[in-house]
Amino acid sequence: MALIQKRVALANGIELDVVDEGPRGGETLIFLHGFPESHRTWRHQIPHLSDRYRCIAPDQRGYRASSRPAGIDAYTPDKLIGDVFLLADALGVDKFTVVGHDWGGAIAWGVAIGGQGARVERAIIANAPHPVIFQKLLYTNQVQRQASQYMRAFRDAGHDPFIREHGLAEFLRREAEWESASAMEPEERAAQLRDWSDPETGIAMLNWYRASQIDVPPMDAPFDVPEGFAPPMLPNLDIPTLVIWALDDMALPPENLDGLDRVIKDPTLVKVPDCGHFVPWEAPEKVNAAIDDFLGRTGG
Repeated sequence: MALIQKRVALANGIELDVVDEGPRGGETLIFLHGFPESHRTWRHQIPHLSDRYRCIAPDQRGYRASSRPAGIDAYTPDKLIGDVFLLADALGVDKFTVVGHDWGGAIAWGVAIGGQGARVERAIIANAPHPVIFQKLLYTNQVQRQASQYMRAFRDAGHDPFIREHGLAEFLRREAEWESASAMEPEERAAQLRDWSDPETGIAMLNWYRASQIDVPPMDAPFDVPEGFAPPMLPNLDIPTLVIWALDDMALPPENLDGLDRVIKDPTLVKVPDCGHFVPWEAPEKVNAAIDDFLGRTGG
């Protein structure tokens, strides 16, 4: 199935390239990709689901040919979350299920928490940590802090001249360990490299990290919650929520699952062994089966 995109203008002036497949008038799923990918994160899920659900998958702001506003402040989580609701408005969608992976999962947590009950009916999160749990792990868990040190490099704008000269792909090779790169089909890898060919797009993608308020301490900082730290005051998630977690994720260890039942009412948890971070395309059959089961049990 070819994933055909259309240009959608949001009320805030942002324009997104969007896949919009499946029947109108029924249930809608909005898919949010992570770094450093695109709508094609969901290339195995949309064909599987679009005979029954309307499947909407944008290239989010800063990615590929979608709007690339200048400045770090244009990529704060509130703006990225707002884009999702404005996209639903632009496409005439009132209520929807939000589906997210990686950074898209981080935004999906915010969309679900902010829109639960009123507009967001369900949440499906794949290998994206809950913000309250993640921040505490960065302070107290050596494995998670070590795995997240790449974020400190991504946030350093001093690397931008290197990116402009050598490209995002070379920067990622130098600064991050992508354990699943060899698992990607050659044609997908070639397409991804084309997506990163404009250095300014690469910098816009990195601005997602730079605008985040998540604190990543250096490895020599104490492994303790800092004095005066207060976790984000977020309401618990009361809508049906599926969390899919690949257990061999080098960036996000399974400790991120500890305590989910304290921030989500009756979560559904599906663990995927022998799979790395990019679970939607590394283990598509297992992800599709988990989504089918969850949507079937929680549908209207």
